[in-house]
Amino acid sequence: MTTRRPALLVLEDGRSFVGESYGAVGETFGEAVFNTGMTGYQETLTDPSYHRQVVVMTAPQIGNTGVNDADAESDRIWVAGYVVRDPARVPSNWRSQRSLDDELVAQGVVGISGIDTRALTRHLRERGAMRVGVSSVDGVTADDLLRRVRQAPAMTGADLVGDVTTARPYVVPAVGDKRFTVAAIDLGIKRMTPVRMAQRGIEVHVVPATVTVDDLLGLGADGVFFSNGPGDPATADHAVALARGTLGAEVPMFGICFGNQILGRALGFGTYKLGYGHRGINQPVSDRTTGKIEITAHNHGFAVDAPIDRVSDTEFGRVEVSHVCLNDDVVEGLRLLDAPAFSVQYHPEAAAGPHDAGHLFDRFCELMSSKLQSSRSARAQAH
Repeated sequence: MTTRRPALLVLEDGRSFVGESYGAVGETFGEAVFNTGMTGYQETLTDPSYHRQVVVMTAPQIGNTGVNDADAESDRIWVAGYVVRDPARVPSNWRSQRSLDDELVAQGVVGISGIDTRALTRHLRERGAMRVGVSSVDGVTADDLLRRVRQAPAMTGADLVGDVTTARPYVVPAVGDKRFTVAAIDLGIKRMTPVRMAQRGIEVHVVPATVTVDDLLGLGADGVFFSNGPGDPATADHAVALARGTLGAEVPMFGICFGNQILGRALGFGTYKLGYGHRGINQPVSDRTTGKIEITAHNHGFAVDAPIDRVSDTEFGRVEVSHVCLNDDVVEGLRLLDAPAFSVQYHPEAAAGPHDAGHLFDRFCELMSSKLQSSRSARAQAH
């Protein structure tokens, strides 16, 4: 167990909390956000969508099940900092390989523990997500830290996809018989996403976000997938161009989280920053296409600005809002009525749960299957 040192957390509006160091000793800055998940802290830490964010866990006890090598969603921890109330003194789980505290130290992630995370969460709910600094450096005062917090870059206008995307393409083979080939654009993809597709007989070609439209379409994939990712979607012009190219070629398209915002922009809708965002594994969403309510996993601070009360006409045909958050009526999904494309704002791969929305990968398969059948019919008629 790492020796605890005094630590300080200061928000950009001047609110401060005093606690103890957790993880690496040092100083870090980012956007303060809170996650309401009771489980899945390892998946949260390694989700690239949390790049440059300091995550406050609302669950009071964190680290009880330790850390293992199987549950990570990427090769590293991406959060800029970590805030917990009561860290586990000793991890206890048959899958645990080391403590969370040791993992944070090994990866240089600065955190703070022993503070009133309930009060901090209520403050962020009332005032909104904002910049924050965490320091366990000797002699740092609240005024010193506040000055540096206010000099840190904001999340609005942040172009972060280039920091998290893969440097080179790679393939996740289909499990069992191969049914489809999908090109997955890595905007910050989680490991479990191509796994969920592979389990359905999809060979997934994960490509960098820098791929050109010509190279993307040149893969000849049966479908194109746009992943989750960090930053402000208003900066992602290249990804929007890829989406527009996919729509123009009428290749079946599925986007999640950041990918939903990319599809929204490609269709001509704007995006905007939410007050404090949706982050956790307990968000209720209404699927308007089925009438069902699903409990879903979210991690987003931006949303698509599309009308939820009518069908919209776009360059690529009619589009409707297919999913809505029941907490605040935020757009949680889009569906084109005249083209093979849809998206959701949440994470249907849902590691570490829930799995209510896993059927969306099946919906993507149905879309590709329908497109292939239409293409075969058209070729048969031509002959």
